[in-house]
Amino acid sequence: MIILLRSVLLSPMIIGIGSDLIDTRRIQRTLDRFGDRFVQRVFTPVEREKSDRRANRAESYARRYAAKEACAKALGTGLNRGVFWRDIGVVNLPGGKPTIQLTGGAAERLAALTPPGMRAQIDVSLTDEPPLAQAIVIITALPTG
Repeated sequence: MIILLRSVLLSPMIIGIGSDLIDTRRIQRTLDRFGDRFVQRVFTPVEREKSDRRANRAESYARRYAAKEACAKALGTGLNRGVFWRDIGVVNLPGGKPTIQLTGGAAERLAALTPPGMRAQIDVSLTDEPPLAQAIVIITALPTG
């Protein structure tokens, strides 16, 4: 019976889901008004480097902004309780697939959500259909062994 119970407890499970939708024109207006001050406050160096190389800079920033919001929702905190904008960074794997890298308070929150004996996996889907950008984040706990 204990073996069966352990098996059930260590099954993969979703520990957080978040989504966000943003109008890219809102990000463009914010970039026009606050420029580098906004970008430095909200985005990681990796995100800034990637977005600043894009022809549609505002759309790139909007997708990443939506991903940060979606991830904060998946963590169950929003952007408070020690979770800050730059604690959530959108990075691309070598094949181009986007994922989320957490630091600081966001990483601490994820560690608190992840059951013992499991590891967290963050999946993100980014899309846009101008003027809208959308992100969906799913955090799954997977057995470590």
